[in-house]
Amino acid sequence: MNKAAIYHRANDNYCYCLNENDIKITIRTGYDIENVTLFYNDPFMEGLMGGDHKFKGIELNLTKKIMLKDHLLWSVIVTPPFKRLTYYFVLDSKDESYIYLEDGFYTKEEYEKSNERTQLFYFPWMNKSDINVTPDWVNDTVWYQIFVDRFKNSNHDYDPKNVKPWSKYGKKVSYNDYYGGDLVGIKDKIPYLKDLGITGIYLTPICKAVSNHKYDTEDYLELDPHFGTDEDMTNLVKTAHSNGIKIMMDGVFNHSGAMFKPWLDVVEKGPDSKYFNWFMVNEWPFADKSFIDKKDYKAFFSANATSGKYYTFAFVDPMPKLNTNNPEVIDYIIGVLTKWIQVYDIDGIRLDVANEISHTLCKEMRKKLKELKPDFYILGEIWHDSMPWLRGDEFDSVMNYPFGDSINEFWSNKKTSSLTFEHAINRCYSLYMEQTNNVLFNLLDSHDTIRLITKLKDKDAFYQQMCALFTMPGTVCIYYGTEIVLEGGHDPDCRRCMPWDEIENGKFDKEIAIMKKIISLRKEHKALRNNDYTFSHNDNPRIISYTKHDKSEDIKVVLNCGKTKFNPDMDIVPDNILFSYKFDENILSSGGILIYKL
Repeated sequence: MNKAAIYHRANDNYCYCLNENDIKITIRTGYDIENVTLFYNDPFMEGLMGGDHKFKGIELNLTKKIMLKDHLLWSVIVTPPFKRLTYYFVLDSKDESYIYLEDGFYTKEEYEKSNERTQLFYFPWMNKSDINVTPDWVNDTVWYQIFVDRFKNSNHDYDPKNVKPWSKYGKKVSYNDYYGGDLVGIKDKIPYLKDLGITGIYLTPICKAVSNHKYDTEDYLELDPHFGTDEDMTNLVKTAHSNGIKIMMDGVFNHSGAMFKPWLDVVEKGPDSKYFNWFMVNEWPFADKSFIDKKDYKAFFSANATSGKYYTFAFVDPMPKLNTNNPEVIDYIIGVLTKWIQVYDIDGIRLDVANEISHTLCKEMRKKLKELKPDFYILGEIWHDSMPWLRGDEFDSVMNYPFGDSINEFWSNKKTSSLTFEHAINRCYSLYMEQTNNVLFNLLDSHDTIRLITKLKDKDAFYQQMCALFTMPGTVCIYYGTEIVLEGGHDPDCRRCMPWDEIENGKFDKEIAIMKKIISLRKEHKALRNNDYTFSHNDNPRIISYTKHDKSEDIKVVLNCGKTKFNPDMDIVPDNILFSYKFDENILSSGGILIYKL
């Protein structure tokens, strides 16, 4: 038995409350394990701890398992009648059997002969306030990310002095371009978004800032005048809500911009500034103060950050890090968010560089925001394993970049098999609790990445990845222009202007119709949104095939990612086909998609 491959702990994603009644238990093993049995009971069923008695557990086989690259994950749901749980496992391989306790492995004889207190796994009590609860509405939501300056310019009174004429379709953009997109423009396009099937808008930052992207905040309590006013934002939210669309703002609290007044005070006064401890300053005065006036992004990197004069975001001098350990900063940030909720009535917040702000802030922030709006959605921008932030006392979710990376790996590496794809997807959905999986923010590109079609250079692969995105657990986000397969290279070129003239002239009617169909499928079929799925495989390693399960229906998704045609080799009732692409006479061509009810 490969004991080194076996792992369990009685917390986090290995043992947690699904709700007030049920606990989900998961154990990781190697592929040599053939059977796992759980023995569980209340820890006081036989008497007090330390008493002269042996633990007697209720026997339960773990029949649900999923495959990872090098491991199996076995899981089961238990309902402790008295809210407490203690347990151990029996693991069987072909030739061996061991009892697995918190302190290691024992043969049956060793366990029975032990005179000392058995070190069982414990889940002490199912406290209601400790259960990870995520907003129900998020799983049903289809998000649309908008980079405000490039979406729609409707009020030219707000235009910056250096505004450029709206960029033509296919034209690249640069860091210093301003095109005048505004909140009024987004409000004007709510009917378009509703018709597309969008039910959530994620706005990149809209507070006053020097740049076009607004991630260098100058004033957190004032909207950028090039975007609009508080009244414009309030009207946008009201209009969106009346059309069944939620609004999520972007909160940049890891760092401020160089023109943030508290930072300017520190630059001038150093340790004498009352805001000195709002930032992470190691040495003052600074070697170079030109970052205050420079608008040229090429001049962002100077001696201050790289020499450690003060800490910044990514060594960018005009983005000094806020000290989110400081109670004054924590109170200030929570005050900002409170205003955004109370004045604008927003439904969620996306936290920029969320893995660098303090857990202290995150915990205080969640407590306050959930008091203001219990179903408020808190999303963190984290690009890696995020369990420390997803225990139910900080974020509801994170941007699920590992999911997008796993999908892209399969299409970029033609030697990758569907089994490897299954392992990667299973890993993504084994990192966290099911409640988190239901609201994971799944995306394939964003304002920070190359556009999907530009990366793939293949429209068939683009739509296949869209179908994978829209048929997996979590919530879904597409980047503005995805519905027309908008191109764009790495930042800043991924932030091109939305080509409204071409859209309104019908140039992209076919692409929009396909995206509307994909969106509507997810919205209409709960099976495509939930956590229950099963992969299947055949002789062709480039065929991805999985079934999504629900109480009312099972739906199969088949993607032909190989170079040859594929016959599903089954009778498919035409009326059960929900979506098809490059499928004719029971033949799925290369690049084809088939989604149908079983």
